[in-house]
Amino acid sequence: MNRADFHKLTEIRMKEARVLLDHKCYEGAYYLAGYAVECALKACIAKRTQAYDFPPKPQVVRDFYQHDIRSLAKMAGLELELYKRLSVVQFDSNWGHVIKWSEEKRYERIDPKSARDLYRAIANPRNGVLVWLKKFW
Repeated sequence: MNRADFHKLTEIRMKEARVLLDHKCYEGAYYLAGYAVECALKACIAKRTQAYDFPPKPQVVRDFYQHDIRSLAKMAGLELELYKRLSVVQFDSNWGHVIKWSEEKRYERIDPKSARDLYRAIANPRNGVLVWLKKFW
């Protein structure tokens, strides 16, 4: 996979999350919205690699193939930029929703408010996590 693949997957997952949210399928919406952020972060990581390819899967780069949002942000080299951006209260709140996501949530019941909050935290056009990540992918 390369950077462009992750760009496309990010957009697809957000579109799917919106459809599921609109149809009151909150667990799926929550799950896919979180994966959109993961894909965006992996696009940021890919930008830092040779020819924008996501690293191959050997043991040396195994950490790239995980789902932890904080760890992926660190691997993408976004720590300083994130620190600066967290000074914006609304972004800080949005980031707080996003870092609660994990792939393990797929086994949990998700209430409508949590699903909507996560989607909005990601998609907000002014202080959403996705609009911020797109500056670095």
